[in-house]
Amino acid sequence: MHSDKGKKVPATRLARLSKLGQLVTQVTGNMALEGIKQLSQGEKPKLSNLVLHPNNLKNVADKLAQMRGAAMKLGQLISMDAGDLLPKELSQLLSQLRSNALPMPNKQLLQTLKENWGDNWLDNFSHFELTPFASASIGQVHLAYDERGTKLAIKIQYPGVRESIDADVDNVAKVIKLSGLLPKHIELDSLLQDVKKQLKIESDYLKESNYLSRYKTLLEGDGNFIIPNLYSDHITQSILPMTFVEGVEIDKALTESQANRNRMVQLLIELFFKELFSFKLMQTDPNFANYLYQSDSQKIVLLDFGATREISCQISEGYLALINAACKKDTHKIRQAAMKIGFFKQDIDEHYFEQVATIFSLATEPLQYDGIYDFSASSLAQRIQHAGQSINNRKDQWHTPPVDALFIHRKLAGLYLLAAKLEAKVNVAELFRPYLSTNNEDRLFVAQSGNEAG
Repeated sequence: MHSDKGKKVPATRLARLSKLGQLVTQVTGNMALEGIKQLSQGEKPKLSNLVLHPNNLKNVADKLAQMRGAAMKLGQLISMDAGDLLPKELSQLLSQLRSNALPMPNKQLLQTLKENWGDNWLDNFSHFELTPFASASIGQVHLAYDERGTKLAIKIQYPGVRESIDADVDNVAKVIKLSGLLPKHIELDSLLQDVKKQLKIESDYLKESNYLSRYKTLLEGDGNFIIPNLYSDHITQSILPMTFVEGVEIDKALTESQANRNRMVQLLIELFFKELFSFKLMQTDPNFANYLYQSDSQKIVLLDFGATREISCQISEGYLALINAACKKDTHKIRQAAMKIGFFKQDIDEHYFEQVATIFSLATEPLQYDGIYDFSASSLAQRIQHAGQSINNRKDQWHTPPVDALFIHRKLAGLYLLAAKLEAKVNVAELFRPYLSTNNEDRLFVAQSGNEAG
């Protein structure tokens, strides 16, 4: 037995509210002290500088790392997914929430195991490591062996996380609004409702096990991917046991040959297209740790299906039309497709639309390139970021994108980052070729758009 490490997760709603209350008090207190200090020095305090005081950044990171759960996850989602819509000051503040969570103490871990599996839970295992080998915002993962010697990965949710999602999201939203940096045109409340729904799905391990099973069925016969097997008899809403699959985190596979690294990225981009257009089911978390690579078998291991989302036909068809239009540089159809997805409304300013269309074009640049696209030599990420900053200057036109779009873009951006890290060279246009529309499909989409507009 290992000694207790980490910090206890506040499990009750009152305890979690108290932690966030302390955070608000500390943030506002630091802002006041720093403001007085600047005034005494003859300086005019700037709100963004007060919010971003080093003490505030540390308090936010430390408090959310202790709370884990929806509070930490929300900060991760907003900072990663809406970074091109939020002021850089707020994005910088929220980026502090991306740190790995602290593990829960052994006493709290053992209590969680007993509540889910009963007092004699250890009888099912020949060995169980109490120290987790991975900790994240919603849960931590432990190594174990069953009585037959099967190596297992046991995913255990922090106590109180699922029950506190609504309160956590609402209270973190108050901290965000307190900053004064949130544009009035960002419809945060509607976005937060969708985030709550997604977090409730992610915190239900029974649902995650169902998504894992669906992916195993969808990829059955595909020898390029491995998905863990479920340890079905012991799955609960808060514990997800599965077989442990060996492999290295895919972003650490730089020692592989150029051909192997190209193939890894090619397979994942192909999978992205299948998820969006064929499966209409997407694992949207781009964390590199969710992909392992087996050098001997040259297979990719897919892990963690908690962030899986159902993709509606409207969103799938909208993105198919949007990518087709962007590849053809057809601004009229880009507008139609973007409106179908829900990026903006009918009365969008023309200059602002051109800026948004530029970002769409940049995002599809690897698909438009005729030949092998060299991600290692591309400044694509920086150019997309620069284009996003130009949108920040048009606060009167800011509009909250649909939450599905945030998750889809999050996945695509993650794949581009991984491709750059692996210095991959891939003919992305060739991978998308099966999805290029015909003239008949174009006419069908225009007719559908017209019917919806009417």
